[in-house]
Amino acid sequence: MVTTTSRPDGTPTPSGRGRAWRKLSGPKQPAQRRPPLLLLAAATAAAALALLPLIYLGVRALERGPGFAWEVVANERTGELLGRSLGLASVVVIGCLALGISLAWLTVRTQLPGARAWSVLATLPLAVPSYVAAFAWTSALPDHATGFTGAALALTLVSYPYVYLPVAAALRGIDPAQEEAARSLGHGPLRTFLRVTLPQLRPAAAGGGLLVALYVLSDFGAVSIMRYVTFTQAIHTSYKASFDRTPAAALGVVLVLMTVLLVAAESRTRGRAGHARTGGGAARPAAPARLGAFKWPALAWCSLVAAAGVLFPIGTLTYWLSVGNSRTWDPGRLLETGWTTLYVAALGAALTAVLALPVGVLAARYRGRAVHLLEQAAYAGHAIPGITVALALVFLAVRYAFPLYQELPLLIAAYAVLFLPLAVGATRAAVLQSPPVLEDVARSLGRGPLRVLREVTVPLAAPGIAAGAALAFVVCMKELPATLLLRPTGMDTLATRLWTETGTASYAAAAPYAAVLILIAAVPSYLLGRHRA
Repeated sequence: MVTTTSRPDGTPTPSGRGRAWRKLSGPKQPAQRRPPLLLLAAATAAAALALLPLIYLGVRALERGPGFAWEVVANERTGELLGRSLGLASVVVIGCLALGISLAWLTVRTQLPGARAWSVLATLPLAVPSYVAAFAWTSALPDHATGFTGAALALTLVSYPYVYLPVAAALRGIDPAQEEAARSLGHGPLRTFLRVTLPQLRPAAAGGGLLVALYVLSDFGAVSIMRYVTFTQAIHTSYKASFDRTPAAALGVVLVLMTVLLVAAESRTRGRAGHARTGGGAARPAAPARLGAFKWPALAWCSLVAAAGVLFPIGTLTYWLSVGNSRTWDPGRLLETGWTTLYVAALGAALTAVLALPVGVLAARYRGRAVHLLEQAAYAGHAIPGITVALALVFLAVRYAFPLYQELPLLIAAYAVLFLPLAVGATRAAVLQSPPVLEDVARSLGRGPLRVLREVTVPLAAPGIAAGAALAFVVCMKELPATLLLRPTGMDTLATRLWTETGTASYAAAAPYAAVLILIAAVPSYLLGRHRA
């Protein structure tokens, strides 16, 4: 006769196994505790700020009735903009997949000479804002690198690292046993790559492709400089050209719906298939493949991509810097603009990190529907283009908080909405890596929840929190459309000054601002590439 004991959930388990079951299940998870009320309140405030622009944009779009909004959305011009935006995004995604996957395979899985250096070079385009790349190409080839071709070229060359980085990481983690088995069955290297390796890279490639598509749909600077009209430029034009901002709001809602549909489509492409190995032990590193006669073509390919994505923009900036003179160079204005950029970006990064802290801690240490909803709400800015967030905040300020209109706090709030997901992800990962037992010990010694957070959780997760803040600082510094719409009157950042000078074809005057932007942004990109190599 078998006696039974009960698990904590009330279901029976055979006698003698209850103790073993409790041992396997581990200690009680911190997620079973109720989160502190103050932490929940702070996270709710962060989530509300992230959702507020999106909600109000929808309300403003329907202000003159659903019929008027439908007329704006359903007219022929909107359909044309939809086709132009999606067409550009499709071409750029295809180009980035080709560049990112090929470079990742060459630098990770082959005996490519100087693979580590090529890995760093492959990530450096992240330091080049899209509008700087567009400035470089259109100033060097004004009759050729414009319109759709120029926009697609510039956006592809600055976006492919979003595919390269996750695919390279996936290639390092894939167990080569399946590839070796395929080759032992007579499959050649190309067929093995297409039939075995590539399907395992699909989640990483699809995720990177999604980031590229969202980046292209939200881009404003490159398409404006290249004179290729997309949704973002049409929204900006509609906002500036009329006192009636309802059409701009309606177009903004369409842009948000496009991004939501892209996220949903990417989620469906992942399906339910598993991509993890199931054997015991750790995965063996793959033996690098010999390139043989393909060594020189591979080096030529890597050189071509690096030259187009990194050397050409730098070379163009160097040329325009060299032809500048006292009339085009204004060191005092450059210094003032650079300081303003650093100041504004620092404020944006600080607010973003503060708002991300309660959300990241809740997501890492607690479970429940409320916590899940708060985390998802904080990620709303990940799928909302900068110009849409800025437009919604303009509507809010004009209607309900006019003293904030075109004032610095509104711009800082826009940065926090847009880049909160970056800081939340970094904070959540850092808190997850810190041992929760130390927090339990502190609580057992009589420390309250907030004191535990201040004295234990935050110090342990400080490196990750700082990394998220640093990343937010860089993207705040490079943000263009939100800064253009929300900056205080008379204030310029490096991004807006570059955009203004480029708009009047003053390339020599624009070059110093572009150079400073790249120099500052290159530091984290270099460190990221060196870490991944």
